[in-house]
Amino acid sequence: MIELNGVTKLFNQGRPNQCRALGEIHLSLDRGGITVFEGPSGSGKTTLLTLIGCLARPTSGRVRLRGRDVSGMTERFLTGLRRQTFGFVFQQFNLVRGLTVEENVMLPAYPLGVPRPELRRRARSLLDSLDLAAHGHAKAEWLSGGQAQRAAIARALVNDPDVILADEPTANLDTALSQRFLDIVRDLKRQGKTLIMTSHDPLVYQAPEVDRVVGLRDGHLA
Repeated sequence: MIELNGVTKLFNQGRPNQCRALGEIHLSLDRGGITVFEGPSGSGKTTLLTLIGCLARPTSGRVRLRGRDVSGMTERFLTGLRRQTFGFVFQQFNLVRGLTVEENVMLPAYPLGVPRPELRRRARSLLDSLDLAAHGHAKAEWLSGGQAQRAAIARALVNDPDVILADEPTANLDTALSQRFLDIVRDLKRQGKTLIMTSHDPLVYQAPEVDRVVGLRDGHLA
């Protein structure tokens, strides 16, 4: 489903502070199940995740999605591809302060032209499934860490994506909330979603529901 062939990523290319974040990555990820990119801080996990999710372009090499090369496609095309294919759960959750939880969940679907009543119904259904229905009208900044994470997951699911990408999803959570996150991940796996996560947390990459662990060290597959 997702293939990376000889992918490299340089930052500040051609400058004295040039940094190689990824070097010659060859990787194939099948549809379905849970994959975790494991490695220490600075190993290239997040960079790899952004390339897979079409949030960045490789410096060299090719990224293919369902057999189609997406590496050189226009930003307009990639924007549509991201909305329809991927759901993102960022490390800091990136909820918009000042908006309600329900409004945050609805936000990614507005560009797709979903009628507002249907969109609201969809958002409320997701919040209810994640035990957040009572907080739908609360401001995002009023949520606890665990509640904010669940709101971010609902937002990632609002467009019913095939692939969910989560960057260090337990970094800001205690053990109990991390276990709750893994319960949610298990449910998403049962629904047939593809989940790709980064983590240096053994609680995540050693979890029994994880199908594959890909190690990274210094920008290379370990």
